[in-house]
Amino acid sequence: MSNGVKTGVGVAWLVVAGATAAGCTDTINGAATCPGCGSGVEPSFPTTRPSVTTTTPTPTAPVVPSPGGDTLPSTGGYVYIETKSGQTRCQISADSVGCESNFINSPIVDGEPANGVEVTADGSLRWITGNLGAIPTTTIDYATYHAVGWTIEASDKGTRFTNDDTGHGMFVSTEQVDVF
Repeated sequence: MSNGVKTGVGVAWLVVAGATAAGCTDTINGAATCPGCGSGVEPSFPTTRPSVTTTTPTPTAPVVPSPGGDTLPSTGGYVYIETKSGQTRCQISADSVGCESNFINSPIVDGEPANGVEVTADGSLRWITGNLGAIPTTTIDYATYHAVGWTIEASDKGTRFTNDDTGHGMFVSTEQVDVF
């Protein structure tokens, strides 16, 4: 009787092991899903912000400080900032400034409320949808800065970007965007 029980248990384990092995394949049945796909909502991924060091990194291009504010170093011709409030991030180059924020009353672009705005050195403005991605921003204080040919004046009311050569630019806040 005890041999019959042991044999029965052994057979049961073989059946379970065989069934388990038969279930191992490279194919998984079902349909792929993408929550938020097609809704225009960008996925949210946690991103770590680079720590801000107290030393000034060596810029990739010569920077001539302008009077009346700190000069922000560029990386490959771009400067990336985040406002003190954390509500707006911007990418600045010699040709343009593009900012991303949750704007109130932004125009509809491609069926979605615009969350980006860009001004060129000649004063052309365009609204866009999308995001700047995981850019390495420097958080700025309420002060005046200079970056790749632009003067940046940040306050608790918003941020003003003025091209040093043309005088054109924009004022950006979540409540309004004005081009000049």
